[in-house]
Amino acid sequence: MVGLIGRKLGMTQVFDPTGELIPVTVIQTGPCTVVQTKTAASDGYAAVQLGFGERKAQRVSKAFRNHALKAGKGVFEVLREFEPGDGESFAVGQEITLEGLFKEGDRIDVTGTTKGRGYAGVIKRHGFAGFPGSHGTHEYFRHGGSIGNRSFPGRVFKGKRMAGQLGNVRVTTQNIEVVAVRPAEHILLVRGCVPGARNGLLLVHRAVKGGIVRE
Repeated sequence: MVGLIGRKLGMTQVFDPTGELIPVTVIQTGPCTVVQTKTAASDGYAAVQLGFGERKAQRVSKAFRNHALKAGKGVFEVLREFEPGDGESFAVGQEITLEGLFKEGDRIDVTGTTKGRGYAGVIKRHGFAGFPGSHGTHEYFRHGGSIGNRSFPGRVFKGKRMAGQLGNVRVTTQNIEVVAVRPAEHILLVRGCVPGARNGLLLVHRAVKGGIVRE
């Protein structure tokens, strides 16, 4: 398997054998259940649909409930698809765990939804400096300034950095080092931070770009 669904439990710190302090994020990775398998012949692409977490049956649609119950493990909180490895086959209802999937020193990509911070101005959202605090500045301290000219271009360019929604977007942090793996507890410790708040859902993949383990 390329990855698993997990949940961010929070951050802490551990020490390596040399005594160096390492900040880590604790991720509950799985266990996940195979809900559906897709093949190139029937669906146009190969994928494994996994279910994670628990949800009350009366709080989901009938279609979602009946689909999830095919795995025989109740109703899941979330369903996500992953690309299977070469030559791997899975059965509906099979449980996928952390054991054997990742090991210490591996590089992974973690996808999550960042914390939503509402409607923010240009200083908080983009790090603008703002206007001088004196020398004639009047009621214009945290504005963004000019956004274009009247004659040319006569419009505002797309992508202009302005005030707007900050956070609450899907973000992937790439090439994170796995510090420790605890299969019995379904726990993965990774170096540094990952997107999202505590108890937020995460997708843990093998790193696309790879990389050299930090020494």
